[in-house]
Amino acid sequence: MSSRTPSPATARTPLPEGYDRTGVTPDGAAWLASALARPGAAPHSWAEHPGAPVVLPCGTAFDIVNAPAIFGRRMLDRLWDEGPGSGPVAVHRGRMLLFAAPGTARRLPTLLGWEEWNDHRSPTGTTRAHALPPLLCHGTGDAVTLPAVHATADRPPLASRWLVAPDTRRPWLPGPEVLLWAAVRAARAAQISISPPPNQGAKVYDVSRRR
Repeated sequence: MSSRTPSPATARTPLPEGYDRTGVTPDGAAWLASALARPGAAPHSWAEHPGAPVVLPCGTAFDIVNAPAIFGRRMLDRLWDEGPGSGPVAVHRGRMLLFAAPGTARRLPTLLGWEEWNDHRSPTGTTRAHALPPLLCHGTGDAVTLPAVHATADRPPLASRWLVAPDTRRPWLPGPEVLLWAAVRAARAAQISISPPPNQGAKVYDVSRRR
């Protein structure tokens, strides 16, 4: 499993040997390059253009689950606090990009669709899917723009940065079931935090527990 990397708040402190200011290690950069048809040319190109975002194809080394920043952060918190952790994670232009196992982009929408159309309801009377924002899944045939592999300043730009940077040639990547679990947990937490206090005289049954 990929380890946590230095946060922007601590980016000015000395980093471990082998880490770039983005947090990406040489092994992590090699793994990112493996997504390309010509991976050997990528490290040289990235070194020539430090600070520039990179565009990589999905479907071979990884898929991407693209979530709104706040909801994606809630998913990431669930993965680290209650689940198995995450693979690499990036933020780019207000979206959270969670790296996932190849094939996730094909399977996850089906699982999310089942979650959307089932009739399990929360104590507030709304379906769980109502709290799930649209998640974009990028797989075979898609390409994504990612933060720079090499940074040029003391800290990576806040608009495009690595939250969990690639640091190994074989990072662990969550599959569709794990990401569905994280999305549902994040949605439940968000719904509980914004729901008004229930009617004290009403009988409420949480049928979702029967699943």
